[in-house]
Amino acid sequence: MSESDLIPLPAARVTRRRRISVIWIIPAITLLIAVWLAYQTLSQRGPLITITFQSAEGLTAGQSQVRFKDIPLGTVQSITLAPDYTHVVVAARMNRDAERLLTDQARFWVVKPRLFAGNLSGFETILSGSYIQILPSTKPGHSARHFAGLEDPPVLQSDIPGRTFLLKADRVGSLNPGSPIFYRGLDVGTVLGWDLGEMATSVTVHAFVRAPFDSYVHEDSRFWNASGASVSLGASGVQLNVESLRAVLLGGIAFETPKEALNTPQASENEVFPLYADQDAANSAQFRRHVSLIAYFPGSVSGLAAGAPVTMLGIRVGEVTSVDLRYNREKNTLEVPVHFVVEPERIAFSAEALKRGPLANAQILVNHGMRAQLATANLLTGQQEIALVFLPNAGPAKVTTENGALVVPTAPGAFSGITQSAATLLDKINRMPFQEIGDNLNATLAGLNTMANGPALRQSLASLQTTLAAAKDAIQKLDEGAGPALAQLPVIARELQTLLGRTTSLVGAADQGYGPNSKFYRDLDRLLLQTNDVLQSVRALSDLLTEQPNALIRGRSGGAEQ
Repeated sequence: MSESDLIPLPAARVTRRRRISVIWIIPAITLLIAVWLAYQTLSQRGPLITITFQSAEGLTAGQSQVRFKDIPLGTVQSITLAPDYTHVVVAARMNRDAERLLTDQARFWVVKPRLFAGNLSGFETILSGSYIQILPSTKPGHSARHFAGLEDPPVLQSDIPGRTFLLKADRVGSLNPGSPIFYRGLDVGTVLGWDLGEMATSVTVHAFVRAPFDSYVHEDSRFWNASGASVSLGASGVQLNVESLRAVLLGGIAFETPKEALNTPQASENEVFPLYADQDAANSAQFRRHVSLIAYFPGSVSGLAAGAPVTMLGIRVGEVTSVDLRYNREKNTLEVPVHFVVEPERIAFSAEALKRGPLANAQILVNHGMRAQLATANLLTGQQEIALVFLPNAGPAKVTTENGALVVPTAPGAFSGITQSAATLLDKINRMPFQEIGDNLNATLAGLNTMANGPALRQSLASLQTTLAAAKDAIQKLDEGAGPALAQLPVIARELQTLLGRTTSLVGAADQGYGPNSKFYRDLDRLLLQTNDVLQSVRALSDLLTEQPNALIRGRSGGAEQ
């Protein structure tokens, strides 16, 4: 093959182009992701809020979250100390979704392991760490960015339907936030807390009752403190009344609505009710009429205190309101006025006496012997009560008034009478001349000692010993002489038995010959009858001669002469 046969090849032309390296794809994608994340972050970024707490225990900047129903709504960015060093300021960046929840009604608190309101909570934070919980309000409010955090979580942490009522009390007692509220033994609500503004005069307790139980709260409903346990001693023995174990630990409140109050309107939100000390006080509140009385008891009133019962014929009709000690300027003495109230509505059909008035009714009762008397209500504790008793031999007394209250007469109590009798007996015992009695007894004993150790007594004892020896010899001789006579006793007994048999036969023969059925007895009976006739004739003659001595010569008067 020659060179001419070869086909010339075209010349290669090199063109230079700039190409992007594949390695740049990764940074580009990363940049796009970063831009997207930044956009997402900026688009979801919400406001920056500040929350103040007493301490930042359990919180960590950049890690601790703000949650609602376990959904993260923000993150803590910084934790700083306040300028006055009294609290800490927590700055948290919130999400855009949380912006509508940030009103001035929202509440924040730190979730951590704690025991609150009788419940253990926050144990999940042992591993995950503490976080801030937000509780938005269902009520409308204004947008806010600065909040004061709660040191303890709120009692109600969800939107539970129900109503809150205000209970006025003299003291809180053992009530706590979270204390249960009972209705017929059921847990139907909880205590939210109390107001501090009016604590100089009273305490206002906020009581929340869940639906539908809040519909049973009417205007005439009664609330009382059901904390702890009560012990009563009655005819059936000792009774322990406990509302619930939770009420014993945290305190509690119970309420009830009388049947006649169910027709009244339901109580509205934040309606005010009095909080009674116990159920007895709540039951007494249904009696609207009260009569104030005063009694001045002689002697000590130890064991009598405010709240003690007032009874009439053993049935409670009121209670003691106060027991005071005061100085009487007119008498220049100290006296103890006992103020108590009587509720006439506790007495059936007492409305018929209402028109007479309390003073007239009290005077009528006093005229019938009514007196106020101290009585022992509990032997174990020494508590006393006032008993309105009717004494059969009570003297006349008049009921007076003092500052609008009726002053009723009093009588010493039964125990006081026993004490007075014992004191009188002890006084008589103290007056006995024990020294003189002792001296006389010593003198008598000395005389007996002299007599016992004197020669006369020794001679008497010697003579008695001689006499006893002689009596012993006589008895011994009598025993020796009576031996033969005792040996003849069986023979004598047989002879007496034979004689008794013969006597029986003789008595039988006499009864047969001269008994009631014998001829001798019948003849003797006829002789006695004839003798009786003769004696009657002689008696008639004797009577005639007594009346007419000359009858033997002239005969009977009125007859012919003989």
